[in-house]
Amino acid sequence: MTDTTDAPTDQVADATDERCPVHDLATDYDIFDPGYVRDPVPAWAELREACPIAHTERYGGSWLPTRYDDIQAMAKMVPVLSSVSPIVINLPDELTNDDHTGYNAAAPISADPPIQTWTRRLLLPHFTPRAIEPLRDYAEQVCHELIDQFIDDDGCDGAVDYAQQIPPRLIARKLGVDESMVDQFIEWVRGALELGLQDPELRVRCRKAIRGFFRSEIADRRSNPKDDLITALLQSEIDGEPIPEAMVVGMCNLQLVAGIDTTWSSIGSAIWHFATHDDDRRRMATADDTLWDTAIEELLRAYSPVTMARDAIEDVEFGGVTFAKGDKILMNFPGANHDPDVFDDPDTVILDRQRNRHVAFGAGIHRCAGSNLARMEMEVSLKTWLSRIPEFTLGDPNAVTWAGGQVRGPRTLPLVFG
Repeated sequence: MTDTTDAPTDQVADATDERCPVHDLATDYDIFDPGYVRDPVPAWAELREACPIAHTERYGGSWLPTRYDDIQAMAKMVPVLSSVSPIVINLPDELTNDDHTGYNAAAPISADPPIQTWTRRLLLPHFTPRAIEPLRDYAEQVCHELIDQFIDDDGCDGAVDYAQQIPPRLIARKLGVDESMVDQFIEWVRGALELGLQDPELRVRCRKAIRGFFRSEIADRRSNPKDDLITALLQSEIDGEPIPEAMVVGMCNLQLVAGIDTTWSSIGSAIWHFATHDDDRRRMATADDTLWDTAIEELLRAYSPVTMARDAIEDVEFGGVTFAKGDKILMNFPGANHDPDVFDDPDTVILDRQRNRHVAFGAGIHRCAGSNLARMEMEVSLKTWLSRIPEFTLGDPNAVTWAGGQVRGPRTLPLVFG
């Protein structure tokens, strides 16, 4: 059993010295604060006791619930708490709907019923355990090829050289797009979902580039159908009519952006954990499948990467506070997963934890449709790594950097082998 609150004194990616310090978490939290990004667990614990639903005026204002039961209840408040704009910072119209057709940019995650209902129904068959199993051999191949590139060295960057490289290749294979573009995909995804949260112009550019890329891919599939997800979506119908092209673009955009950053963050966090907790690393290096099953769920719980946002479409009273129409509410799934009222010893990684009702993949109707793929990627990437590199530690704890905002995970992870 290991404590997740012993975070290193690592640097935080893209932090600036000009940031105003936080003096009161309850009224002025900052999801980009270097300390919060490095280790948000103490902040959640403090708020959970003193002010379980905090508020800030930063970045246009938002609310931050910290209790598991509150998050579960809010996830069911659809569409009063709308998912149409799941990013906490309001951005230009051309970002959220650059087609100007009224269609959602990343359904079903960023949609409410009825659009959320039918887009999710279309995607689910492509992400069942049976549907993603054919990708397992390819995932193992990718992991081995990546490790081959650095195993004879003294170490590597576990985030840049490994974790960050795996999900883009799997998503590209699923979509049927050019896997050699992985570095471009990484740049686009970081610009759209990570760095772009504090640089709206970068976010706009990357989102437009992604959508333009998928328009070209869709045009190609109309002439040259393939056995891939893009073709399957183009051949699907809703109410007897083909899916509008703008919606197909949005659904593909979701696969690239949400399917990449979230999973590489989870893989990277797990590798960071094993690099800093020798007993857990050595235990998993010889673990059987039963322990791997619970360990994957526990790592997802302890290092949940994703915090989605909701918009109040009318004034809402909840938990002693009032969400005014237009307010942003952060669905703090990571914080919920550290609630001591639900999880025994929540800040400790217990690899064989048996009761684990975590919400790392969200809750309610917007629960992640790609969870089976993410679990498989985590399992394969970690098993493969530990089978070939069972002994490793952090090279320089102070050189570790973490992405903050709404997706948290290591972005620089120097490791030393042996």
